[in-house]
Amino acid sequence: MYDQTPISELSIMRLPEVTAVCGKSRAAIYKAIRIGEFPKQIKLSARASGWVRCEIEAWVKARMAAR
Repeated sequence: MYDQTPISELSIMRLPEVTAVCGKSRAAIYKAIRIGEFPKQIKLSARASGWVRCEIEAWVKARMAAR
């Protein structure tokens, strides 16, 4: 899936940027992940996680298309 994706779209977003882009709180994001309604984060280190930019952008576009 990611083989043909430009590297700029594969950049990693940290939680503050994700909350700003999607309009959800931290708690709402983690709840949506648990129930399978939001892209899962990837582990960057023992204490850091991030989200793949193209997955978050796809989630936002899907919400826009559903309205």
